[in-house]
Order: sequence, then C-alpha cells, then structure tokens
Amino acid sequence: MSSVRRLPPLRSMAVICALGSSVLLMTGCTNADTARSSVAEAAQTTPATNTASPTDTGTATATSTGSASPSASASMTDDQAERKALVPQAKVTWDKAADTAVKEAPDSKLVDLELKRTSAEATASTGSPSPSTPNPAPSQGAPEWEAKVATSDGTVHRIDIDAVSGKVFRTQAEDQDTDDKQQLADLLKKATQTPEQAVKAATDKVKGTVTHVELDENDDQKAIWSVDVVSTDSWDKTTLEVDAASGDILNQHVDRD
Repeated sequence: MSSVRRLPPLRSMAVICALGSSVLLMTGCTNADTARSSVAEAAQTTPATNTASPTDTGTATATSTGSASPSASASMTDDQAERKALVPQAKVTWDKAADTAVKEAPDSKLVDLELKRTSAEATASTGSPSPSTPNPAPSQGAPEWEAKVATSDGTVHRIDIDAVSGKVFRTQAEDQDTDDKQQLADLLKKATQTPEQAVKAATDKVKGTVTHVELDENDDQKAIWSVDVVSTDSWDKTTLEVDAASGDILNQHVDRD
C-alpha cells in the first residue's frame, strides 16, 4: 500500500502566507526608519554649505564687514563753534578797543579787555553813557569789548565798547573795597611791560586773533599778563602767561573745548 503525502489545508496555507507578508512588511518599515534616522543625523552633524554664487558671496561679505567711513572733519565743540561765530563779527581789534577805553578814563591803564557778546544787563540803562560820545548799546548778543581800566590807586572803571562800530556805549565805576584797590595798585607797579608788549610776545609764539588781555597774578604771586589767542584755522584758544616785568612766556595752555 503506497503512502500518500497529505497537503496542508488551505486555511493553514493562508495563515502561513499572512505571516510571511507581515515579516516582510516589518523588515521594510524598519529599513525605512533606519534610513530616515541616518539622513537626519547627517543633516545635524554636517555644516551648511554656502551655495551662493560668487556675486552673492561678495555682496554678503561687504554687508557684514563694511562700516561707515569717518567724517572728513570732526565736528566742532560748542565753544569752538561760538568762537567761529563771534570772532569774525568783531571789526574792532583789541588794541583799538584798548586805546578807546584808556581815553575814556583820564590817567588810567588797561587792566582787562575781553571780547564777548552783549548781555541783557549791558543793554539795560544801568551805568552811564560815555561822557564823550553817548551812544546806544548794541543789540543783545552783538559783539562787544568789555574793558576795565584803573588809575594808579587801583580804582577801576568798566568801559563797554561796540566791537563793530568802536563806539563806547557805557561806563561804570566798579564796586571795590580797600584791599581790592591796594592789590591792583601793587600789580600796576610791578607791570613794567605794557599790554601791547605782552600781546606781541604772545602772538609771536602763537598766531591768531587776540580775544582777551588781563593783568593778573599767577600761583607764584608773580604779576602776569594773561593773553588769549584764538586760531582762525581750528578755533582753539591758547592762553599764554606773559611775565609782566620781563615779557617772558611763563606758561601756555590750549583750550580745544
């Protein structure tokens, strides 16, 4: 009797096929997930590559590294701008103003002279008009020379001079005590150098326009002429200390503010 091999039932075959398909599907999914993970890791660890064209790259470089160029000329300070605005307005030089002031008070000598703008106080009716030529005060803010002259006993008179017309518009006696008068009288005796000589010594050293001359005393108790010279190139102001006895330059300081 021959043996007959029995074929598996159809249901069993179906189950086997289903299991085989599942195994293949799981294997495919696993491989796909692994591939996606590898791509993600590569994207995280690989630096970005600049794919811009040469033209784009040049533009980007110019944008990131370029900077604004500095101004051709540095801006002036407020004081420099004020000097630039004021000094050219004064048509009367310091020496002419000094001569006018001394003539206004007999037997006097110049002890202080400064170019400044006319204040509201100066335009008011305080003080007296010039005894020789009474003139109206210039408008507020206009240039003026404020001068102080003193007699040998130290008595001071203030003389206000229009820096455009050269006319005196006010004179006024200064409020002084006995000590102030004596101190100034002593300085006048020590000052054998005239203001004209002191200014020449200063302007020989520093070129510019004189805006202030004052008889003073330095830290060493020495009588000096303090002279301010403004450069019309930079509008810096240089203050020079001139020995009022010898005419030597003792010190100088540049004010660039």
